[in-house]
Amino acid sequence: MKTSLVLLVVSLSLTTATVFFSEQFDSMGSWEHSSDDSKGKYTLSKGKYKGDQGLQTSQDAKFYAISTKFPSFSNEGKDFVASFSVTHEQDIDCGGGYLKILPEVTPSDFGGDSKYNVMFGPDICGATKKIHLIFNYKGENLLWKKEPRCESDQLTHFYTFVVHPDNTYEVYVDKEKKESGSLEEDWDFLKPKTIPDPSESKPADWVDEPEMADPEDKKPEGWDDIPEKIVDPDAAKPEDWDDEEDGEWEAPTIPNPDYKGEWKAKMIPNPAYKGPWAAKEIPNPDYVADDKLYLYPATAGVGIDLWQVKSGTIFDDIVIADSLDDAWASFDAAKDRLAAEKKAKEDEDAAKAKEAEEAAKKSEDDDEDDEEEDDEENDEL
Repeated sequence: MKTSLVLLVVSLSLTTATVFFSEQFDSMGSWEHSSDDSKGKYTLSKGKYKGDQGLQTSQDAKFYAISTKFPSFSNEGKDFVASFSVTHEQDIDCGGGYLKILPEVTPSDFGGDSKYNVMFGPDICGATKKIHLIFNYKGENLLWKKEPRCESDQLTHFYTFVVHPDNTYEVYVDKEKKESGSLEEDWDFLKPKTIPDPSESKPADWVDEPEMADPEDKKPEGWDDIPEKIVDPDAAKPEDWDDEEDGEWEAPTIPNPDYKGEWKAKMIPNPAYKGPWAAKEIPNPDYVADDKLYLYPATAGVGIDLWQVKSGTIFDDIVIADSLDDAWASFDAAKDRLAAEKKAKEDEDAAKAKEAEEAAKKSEDDDEDDEEEDDEENDEL
């Protein structure tokens, strides 16, 4: 009986999971570029190592905007999962690699100003290599307080996030958890619960300097009599100096090694120190609790809107669902491809290293031959 119950529960959980959108880029399908002709174009490509087709940026130093629509859904009472793969095969130096999950979309008008529910994925520019997870809440895009590092090699990596109805979240890269926590704590969805009491002010006699000048410390006699500079004792009047033409000669000055600078009393602990002053905290009248921070009543599209200095990034394996199992299924299905891609890259790197080693050896041999020829010519002479 227990076995049957377990099987029934598993069966029910499998049948209630929903994949709202999935894309493997067998074709461009319903994806549509922005009508702005100045933006870069995406093409379908398998790339150098990837092995299967994805959507690739194709022009350097361009903004890109492409999107697609699907039937709108609400994630109320459900997990909200988004996963996709990114391949920076151009060894990206500055550019985005993120998706925008949209409440609605008109593909021809999609661009940087379009409203989104969530923006998620890697962003690289110079030393900055981080994962974005930005939520829109009541019209404001909220930046993540955390900045986990993204992958920056030339291989394919899967980025996944899940937001739960209890307002918690997790972020994974290649099925490995990178971050997790509370929406309320890690983004500024809500005003703070408490604020410093605005009616309070620091008392006039409050001492917040931890140290003070020692009143018993006295300046040594003669301290101020020592000049900062002195005449250079090693300087001598030049032999060709003419007082009538050049004026009266004066020896140059140099820093005085005995000069100690401005005198200051030594510092000692301040006996009156009370620590930093802070007003007491009171309930914030602007704080409004919200137990549905996770909720987006309408999600109806996906867009890829970004800037890249050097093109070549490939997007693939997009899944939007209400179960992490669907994201893991997408990742697991790509395991053989990812292994083949890694081996192809390693083989190419090894071939390049061998080629460089052989070129260096040939250059060294040529130099030795030149030296031998020079020695023979010198012997003949």
